[in-house]
Amino acid sequence: MGKHDGRSGRRWRRAVAQLKSESLPICWICGYDIDMTLPHLHPRAWTAEHIQPLSAGGDPYDPDNLRPAHRGCNSRKGNGPPPIPPRGSHRW
Repeated sequence: MGKHDGRSGRRWRRAVAQLKSESLPICWICGYDIDMTLPHLHPRAWTAEHIQPLSAGGDPYDPDNLRPAHRGCNSRKGNGPPPIPPRGSHRW
């Protein structure tokens, strides 16, 4: 199995389900709410974002390496560094 093959497997689904159940639906990149009813390909839909990119050795299954994010924010961040959080926009 390749480095990223497991992101569609059982271990990945379990990590995503845990993140969804234990975190608020707020994008950790932009600080705005995530509408959990949007189709998964919508730019404002929920995704699991890796704090340390997989390309930099981040563990795809580690709960401490996952945060909720909008699909569009996640895509724009790419494998760049974690963003500086917007002031006062997070509810946590």
